[in-house]
Amino acid sequence: MKPELFFMLASLLFSIGLVGVVSRRNLFVIYMSIELMLSAISLLLVTFSKVLGSADGAVMALLMIGVIAAEAALFLAIIIHLYRRNRTVDSDAYNGLRQEANDA
Repeated sequence: MKPELFFMLASLLFSIGLVGVVSRRNLFVIYMSIELMLSAISLLLVTFSKVLGSADGAVMALLMIGVIAAEAALFLAIIIHLYRRNRTVDSDAYNGLRQEANDA
């Protein structure tokens, strides 16, 4: 297959993720959009690795997968903690730091 197709697919995935991060308020949707964007970057790294004939991009993609897994565990733990504290996953409900900064 042509690498241009992979570049277009990665661009499409990244764009969908960016729209999800900007337009949604649910923390789970924002999290999934971030994961989609990171997967698009991994696809680009592997595609560049294939085009250039080097294994550097594939190795970076494998390292990224490990970082994404750790980030997923941390982000989900934060979401669970916030839900248990406030009983909502709406990101508009979490503006406590903004209020504290205005009070100071």
